[in-house]
Amino acid sequence: MIRPKPRTGPLAGLKVVELGHYIAGPFCTRLLADLGAEVIKVEPPGGDPIRGWGAQKNGHAVWFSIHGRNKLSVELDLKRQPDVALRLAARADALVENFRPGQLERLGLGPDVLHAANPRLVIARISGYGQSGPYRDKPAFGAIGEAMGGVRHLTGYPPGVTDLPPPRAGISLADDLAGMFAAVGVLAAVYQRDGSASHTHPREGTARGRIIDVSLVESLLSLMEGMLPEYALDGRIRQPAGAAIPTAAPSNTYPTAEGKWLCVAGNSDLIFRRLMAAIGRPELADDPRYATNRDRCGHAAELDAVIAAWTRARTAAEAEAALEAAEVPASRLYDIADIAADAHFRARGAVQEVDDPLIGRTLHPGPAIHLDAEAPESVIGWTGPAAGAHTDYVLHTLLGPAQA
Repeated sequence: MIRPKPRTGPLAGLKVVELGHYIAGPFCTRLLADLGAEVIKVEPPGGDPIRGWGAQKNGHAVWFSIHGRNKLSVELDLKRQPDVALRLAARADALVENFRPGQLERLGLGPDVLHAANPRLVIARISGYGQSGPYRDKPAFGAIGEAMGGVRHLTGYPPGVTDLPPPRAGISLADDLAGMFAAVGVLAAVYQRDGSASHTHPREGTARGRIIDVSLVESLLSLMEGMLPEYALDGRIRQPAGAAIPTAAPSNTYPTAEGKWLCVAGNSDLIFRRLMAAIGRPELADDPRYATNRDRCGHAAELDAVIAAWTRARTAAEAEAALEAAEVPASRLYDIADIAADAHFRARGAVQEVDDPLIGRTLHPGPAIHLDAEAPESVIGWTGPAAGAHTDYVLHTLLGPAQA
């Protein structure tokens, strides 16, 4: 029997059951687990299908080292053993699922059943289109969330530049974002349920759980900044702008001598002046055509040509160093090798070397949330375990012999 290390962190003591698979639900629970929650990941016999995705070592998916970290893995056939899942929910603070709407009910584990067993349970439901509405029963993955949520329309180049379709972000953006919103929803619902003992503003909790409904498409829609009120104002529809920012100039990505790219953000008047001095064109800072950001946006192509001529004559590292010395925001476009080697990421614990019993020495992303006086390394209690590694411990220790 594998006994896990004690959990630490601000969410230590919070008990969460994960009935998710693939990305959105498990990403939500990974965030909670990194903050100290006890997360029991219920996997079907053979494990979460994502264990078969991506690069493998020793027969194990290296991605799962992160995907399942800090979680207790229990193999369970929900169609045959819904009663065991119900007992897990009965002792939990929250349950996270990302099945298609209606699947939880078909398993006999709908919110009414779960709340009958545990009225305090917070239930987070993540799906493509949400638990209601005319699209409720349509299948969806992250790419569909990007398409309908409006992001994919914006990730291409301006009309006429290319006939290629707008590319995806390169990661499962909709799934990860929905997982973040679900995690926030879980914490908000637990806070409301439990109340506050603050001596200045004590508040009695409701003592009841809530149902959180998060969709992939609405999670992406939430990123659309001011586009809805802009459309309501006069029907304007923001169009793809490639690497530029239409409302700030100069702000773009420029070619360098060795074929790499450099992102430069010379947005403010002060930074623009410093940028022009750094590239040897200080007179442009006094040109009335570029006096304000609004003026510069109207002449962005001219400025981009001037900056690109300067960056093309230098390597990305040389150009980046020169702009850094001038206090102009700039960075070459990092690939994962750049990230893994970067001294700042290493110093912050954003890139960490860890020992994984299944795949050996590997790298993990550290926490995006830094808590005072806590070493970032303490967040990773253990890497993603083998499927069902904690089944005996959970069923016979946490649930107790009489219920196993």
